[in-house]
Amino acid sequence: MASAPRRLRWLTAGDINGFLGLVVDNLSIMAFIAMALVGLFGFPADLVYTRMFPGTALGVLIGNLAYTLMARRLARQSGRDDVTAMPLGLDAPSSIGLALLLLGPAFLHFKQTGLSADAAALLTWHTGMAAMVLMGLLKLVLAFAGPWVQRKVPRAGLLGSIAGIALVLMGFLPLLEIMKVPVVGFTGLGIVLYALVARGKLPFGLPGVLVAFLVGTLLYYVLGPLGWLGSGYQPHAALQWRLALPWPSLGWWEGMTHVGPYLPLVLPFGLLVVVGGINVNESARASGDEYSTRDILLVEAVATLIAGICGGVAQTTPYIGQPSYKAMGARTSYTLITGLIIGLGGMLGYLSTIVELLPLSVLAPILVFVAIGITTQSFEATPSRYAAAVVFSFFPPIARMLTLKLSDPTYLSPEHFAQLFHAANGGIAELAVVTVLGNGFIITSMIWASFVVAMIDGRLGRAALILLLGAVLTACGIIHSVLLSGGVYLPWHLPVDMRSMVWQFSGAYLTLAVVLLLLSLRREPRADPSPADAI
Repeated sequence: MASAPRRLRWLTAGDINGFLGLVVDNLSIMAFIAMALVGLFGFPADLVYTRMFPGTALGVLIGNLAYTLMARRLARQSGRDDVTAMPLGLDAPSSIGLALLLLGPAFLHFKQTGLSADAAALLTWHTGMAAMVLMGLLKLVLAFAGPWVQRKVPRAGLLGSIAGIALVLMGFLPLLEIMKVPVVGFTGLGIVLYALVARGKLPFGLPGVLVAFLVGTLLYYVLGPLGWLGSGYQPHAALQWRLALPWPSLGWWEGMTHVGPYLPLVLPFGLLVVVGGINVNESARASGDEYSTRDILLVEAVATLIAGICGGVAQTTPYIGQPSYKAMGARTSYTLITGLIIGLGGMLGYLSTIVELLPLSVLAPILVFVAIGITTQSFEATPSRYAAAVVFSFFPPIARMLTLKLSDPTYLSPEHFAQLFHAANGGIAELAVVTVLGNGFIITSMIWASFVVAMIDGRLGRAALILLLGAVLTACGIIHSVLLSGGVYLPWHLPVDMRSMVWQFSGAYLTLAVVLLLLSLRREPRADPSPADAI
């Protein structure tokens, strides 16, 4: 039995680096939410900062406190002092998706019914709370299936789906924000890469994230007013100090009467975060930290549920960069500090002030670094013979990223996007293919990587079973949903043209499964997979 380390430190230099990275991750997502709601849809800023932010930040506080305690317990039980806590924060895809596809459209819809902007915003907030409560309850139930999924899905499937998300959503999209103000963003990114990838030393031993943060902010506010950043510099409006406590309320209950049309969007987001949480725990396991999958999922489910009851509109999730935080030297306290800073910031008002002050070009470099670390780790922790399966799993996230950009109302109105979705001279419209491929992308990536792993191992019958599962999930819209919202359905309730797409995508999985079953009658398995990679 391992003996406890002589002294389990509460704070290390790496914890400061990890704290800065995790805080920036959360700030970046909150900045995206505020930018979308206030800037794009004209949402009242006060409601975002005094009603939505406090409850959302409370979920981050609760989750990170719990993960800190779990990490310290693991360190004591294992006798190791290099245990890194699981990072928890706001889920980027669903937070951005809910802002653009639920909160914003709901606000516009309620205004069209004749409500004032303030009344429409209040009803929209309650609808968002209801969505959070439903996602929390769903995740609470699904948390108990986590270990079973982890045992059945190969590591290439788990880590490959994470790497695809990291590369195109956590990496490429923030990179676009960096290059909108390249003098600021690219400089900050270079400092992060020098300090954390190249392991270069900075003056006075300062953390790389902190230096990048300070240099980027300085460049923005010095060069911007001089006109050297072009249109990339946007002077901030007059700042306000907003104090608000995240009190529990029954607003979510009122929102239940309005959230029904958005359930096809809400429930898949909750499901995808559960699957993502399983992947995250596999990533941490590969880096040496053995956490209970069930406990990891239960914590983030409870954090989401409490956040929703207290006014939050963005669900929490364990972040997929745990190995990157370990590489920074972060241990068990960076999550504690992050939880306190974010949680108290949402209540005391300084969080909204920071969000209003900091440009995305300053915040985004740390997201790119974390994305690089995740993608690298997915290849290092997976046997080299499965590299093709990992790469193959990248395509659905790429499709999802394209859909997010193409459906942005800044470029196409929702009506125009819907028209292009169905317009085709022959076959399925190209935009429809991209959208359908990207819907349910996390589970799709796992299925794709898993059946390729099975084929590599010569287990064609197992690969066929995985493809049959893909056909069933496709028929219900859990993956490859033919709805623009990405919702689930019973296929016979769809219009004829959409039903045709469902049968074509589902039929593709079914046909390939039959082909592999026939091939399995003539071929013997070439090699036995290792236990870690067997399904």
